[in-house]
Amino acid sequence: MEITHLPHDDRTNGWSAILPPRTPHPSLNTDVSADFVVVGAGYAGLTAARRLAENRPDAKIILVDGGEAGENASGRNSGFGIDLPHNVGGDHDELDDSRRFMDLARMAIDYNEALVRKHNIQCDWARRGKYHTAVTTRGAFELLQPFARELDSLGEPFRWVEGDDLEREIGSPWFTAAVYTPGCVLMNPAALCRGLADTLPDNVTFYENTPVTAVDYAGGITLETPVGSIRAPKMILAVNGLAGQFGFFKNHLLNFTAHASLSRQLTEQERAALGNVDSWGITPANAFVSITMRLTQDHRILIRQNIHYSPLRNCTDADRARIRRDHQRMFLKRFPMLPNVTMEHTWTGYVCLSRNGSPGFGQVAPNAWSAVCQNAVGVTKGTASGLLAADQATNVENPLISHMESLGVADALPPEPFLGLGVRARLLWENWTNRHEH
Repeated sequence: MEITHLPHDDRTNGWSAILPPRTPHPSLNTDVSADFVVVGAGYAGLTAARRLAENRPDAKIILVDGGEAGENASGRNSGFGIDLPHNVGGDHDELDDSRRFMDLARMAIDYNEALVRKHNIQCDWARRGKYHTAVTTRGAFELLQPFARELDSLGEPFRWVEGDDLEREIGSPWFTAAVYTPGCVLMNPAALCRGLADTLPDNVTFYENTPVTAVDYAGGITLETPVGSIRAPKMILAVNGLAGQFGFFKNHLLNFTAHASLSRQLTEQERAALGNVDSWGITPANAFVSITMRLTQDHRILIRQNIHYSPLRNCTDADRARIRRDHQRMFLKRFPMLPNVTMEHTWTGYVCLSRNGSPGFGQVAPNAWSAVCQNAVGVTKGTASGLLAADQATNVENPLISHMESLGVADALPPEPFLGLGVRARLLWENWTNRHEH
């Protein structure tokens, strides 16, 4: 089976641009074999390879990625390790679903935090919590108040913050109210991916800049690359929205591009104008309309907005230039006290969603397991799915496997052109009906 759509690094990722240079692991230039092969080095693939090595210390594991650690979708997200579902249902079954989600997310956070501490990974890892925000009183009433009630039903700690108190905490007068929850971790996602990649166990061999160009499932797994091949009896697939290229979850996954900008560092005077507030993270009550923001530990402000349906995951330099201008305007509206702060980096990230919000997880063939489709919660869901797929592949019992399976499986999608028309119409409807939250 030929792989026709290969990952492409446009070298625009702002998170990695502010980091020191890194030497990638060598690319594959020969024919090799292993006991397990993991395809994709985002959170799911990095965790799967590490967990396989932990479960089978005598096994040979190969991890392969078409690009470099920290430059793929995992290294381009907003840097939130989220421990709570954004929207919690109120009935008993939905609350149980939320508890299972929290168990998975908190396991993933604890697993990564232990590695950050053990290997001294410099990624600005901090349990700062996050503000779930509404711009208008309508948004606070329709979205935040139900969220707060359900958190109360779950027994989860939170603070309702509004008005002048909220402005004092984040430095911006833009938002009407927020639900602050303490369990979210903030980090530089590219630095975390780099650190996880460069501290893999000794029985993992990592080949970077090695795209898989063809796959054959006859008599095991054979992966062809530009100048070599990998053969293994078992595979874990962790390529998120590209899973269909490998023959799994075709017409089940929706690919979107999401765009972010990172400002230059604030000066001491600008930090004072902002109120000398500590680093924070903001997620919007409506993710498709409003914006995600961060104030980083090194005094930069991140804005993420502009989500587009993009089956081929493409974005041009002209698109990014336009998006940077949009982000600059949004920034000035939210931070009028910082009129001279400019956006230093603008980049495209990739989000894989399913129609029903379920992942592509589990055994997909006699010798293949999948950990794809994280539905925009990649740090925690990706880590959890990679770890649990590795446990499945090595027959290690883990009660959280049933938690992951309870999330369901990604639904099939209608064919094009009906799919594209429907998705774009839904995005337009979301933007129009929730325009008060822009």
